Amino acid sequence: MASLATKGSGLVNRLLTQARPQLDVFLKYAKVELTPPTPADIPAIRQGLGNIIKGAKTGAYKNLTVREAWLNTLVTAEVIFWFYIGECIGKRHIVGYNV
Repeated sequence: MASLATKGSGLVNRLLTQARPQLDVFLKYAKVELTPPTPADIPAIRQGLGNIIKGAKTGAYKNLTVREAWLNTLVTAEVIFWFYIGECIGKRHIVGYNV
């Protein structure tokens, strides 16, 4: 039984050693991508929304490359999917509310 515990702890230590680089990369990007916007970010957000509205009014979306249009479509789909996942988590049911 003691040899099993020794082998298990050695396996866990080896797993942690191998997983450390990937965990460090994940944490590096998580700090940047998962932080909420600060008040200093508000002007850039406002300018970005203004650019989107101006582009919709002037028809600038017609000049996008296929790659840019595809990426915009994927980002939009991701936002919609996360919204619906949040709704399911919030209501604690997949369909309908528990009345």
